Amino acid sequence: MTTLFISDLHLDAERPQITELFGQFIRNEARGADALYILGDLFEAWVGDDDPSETGAFVAGELRALHDSGVPVYFIRGNRDFLVAEEFARRAGARILPDPTVVVLYGRPTLLMHGDLLCTDDVAYQQFRTQTRNPQWQAQFLSQPLAARIAFAQQARAASKAHQSGLKTQGTMETITDVAPATVESTISRFGIETIIHGHTHRPAMHELEVDGHACLRIVLGDWYDQGSVLRVSADGYDLQTIG
Repeated sequence: MTTLFISDLHLDAERPQITELFGQFIRNEARGADALYILGDLFEAWVGDDDPSETGAFVAGELRALHDSGVPVYFIRGNRDFLVAEEFARRAGARILPDPTVVVLYGRPTLLMHGDLLCTDDVAYQQFRTQTRNPQWQAQFLSQPLAARIAFAQQARAASKAHQSGLKTQGTMETITDVAPATVESTISRFGIETIIHGHTHRPAMHELEVDGHACLRIVLGDWYDQGSVLRVSADGYDLQTIG
């Protein structure tokens, strides 16, 4: 049997073909899995569980059907959908996990993360992350009318694009927005594990490294902007592939 991992789908109404690809994946391959883990940024933006978007309703329905078929669904919040809460999880039949989380996959302890916590060289983003994960900030934000929250999300997306454009101009985009090697090593040491699976950076790859004298593996999931990206984990090992 196989456990499936996906992240960074960034689903929204502007790319219906990717939303449908997600639906096909859930209705077909995922039906035969031991479990499905979604490691953040399932949505391009999420302004609260009261968001009436058709994309959100479609995704919740597909995941609920998968759950009802007997496949557990787990979700770690990302930087775009950190406001996904228990009401959406209930509708989707999903269990929200803390970031990071350690699970045992076929006898191998494995650290799961969205991945943004590893990008510590991006100081501006880390400051924004700290602010938006504050429970008081979230409570105040969610108390605003839906239209105001949607407008904020649009502004945040524009600011993110401007930030990345500035990094490209400076020639630091590739290093600043990727993981910091020292943070990866300290995270592995702190949790005492040899395998990390994460998304966020949109740089799918399997990286072998040595930490504290141990051979370790960092697996990065790909995004779903133009096609799908799925990691299949079994007792035989790891298989990172594109779909669609």
